[in-house]
This record gives sequence, structure tokens and C-alpha cells, in this order.
Amino acid sequence: MDIHEKAIRLLQEKAEQPNRSRKTTAQKYKKSTKPVTDYVVLDFETTGLRAGADKIIQIGAIRYFNHWKDEEMDALINPQRYISPTITRITGISNEMVEEAPTIDEKIEELIEFIGELPIIAHNASFDMGFLYALEGLNGVSIPEYTVIDTVKIARQKIKDTPNHKLTTLTQYLQLEHDAHNAIGDCLATAAIYQYCTK
Repeated sequence: MDIHEKAIRLLQEKAEQPNRSRKTTAQKYKKSTKPVTDYVVLDFETTGLRAGADKIIQIGAIRYFNHWKDEEMDALINPQRYISPTITRITGISNEMVEEAPTIDEKIEELIEFIGELPIIAHNASFDMGFLYALEGLNGVSIPEYTVIDTVKIARQKIKDTPNHKLTTLTQYLQLEHDAHNAIGDCLATAAIYQYCTK
């Protein structure tokens, strides 16, 4: 197995491996499993697995009211660093695609405004929250103390017939269309899984 194959395997297993690189992250947001009907589903595509060291290259966020899709935020982000061929192969996002894209400091306030006071739903939430709270203090921005629901935990309680609870495994089990490793595609899949598990 070469280094690129190892990197692909690590990224594909992100749904099973909580990010523990920032201890303060878990203390910053409130974990919940309480069912909600209004929420924002959030997903980041990144240059790697390490929050703070690696960078966001795509923001995907979809706002739902009463489980109905209201609005989405889909933005490519210039990470101001090289995107490896492995990451491009996984995400479809190349260096050329983000060359003229805004940097994260130009989009973070828009994301915070988009989320508002709604709870966040994410699949393997610790990964995405790690990257979100790594932005604390950027341009003086304070990341709010969000309520966060992790669909990995919800799915483990409700879906017992799958070998694991990775996003791709669950979408195959539920026979959902899924544009994997695209932030909006992952958001749509996460929302569908959440709605299935809470119906």
C-alpha cells in the first residue's frame, strides 16, 4: 500500500475516528441527541485530517426548517496551501479550482450568520467541529457555543444491521443517492440519515 492509498483509507475512515487533536473543541460545543426539526447540516472538505494544521477547502451547509430544505451554503475555499493529488482524487477539488476562491477568513462570518442559533447536525461531528473551532479568534471572530448532534451516534442507536456507520455505508444501506466527499453531497446524505433515524 503506497502513501496515497494510506491517505485515502484514513480519510474514508474519518466517520469512525473522532478527532481528538483539540481538547478544547469538545468543551466548546454542547453535544445532544435530542430530536430537532430545525437545524443546519454542516460538512467540510479539508486538506487532511488534522484540525488547525490542515485547512478547509469546501464549506457545505444546508438549513432545514421542519425537516424541509430552506437554503444552502456551498463555497470552495482557498486554503493558501498546496492540495495534494490524493485529496484531489478523493474530493474532486484541485488547486486550480480554489485559486480564485475566497479564503476561510473571508467566509467564516457568513457561515456563522448562516447557522444563526440553530443546532448543527454533522456526521462524525468531532471532525467538522474540530475544524470549525480551530478558526476561533480568526479576524477576531468568536465561534458560538453550538448545540451539535452527531449522526454517527444517532445511527448507531437506530441502525444495527450495518458493519459500520460510515456515511457511505449508511447511504448504501438506506439506498440513498450520495455524492461522497463533496460537502453538499455529504450534507444531503447526513440530513437523510438524520431524518430516517428520527422519524
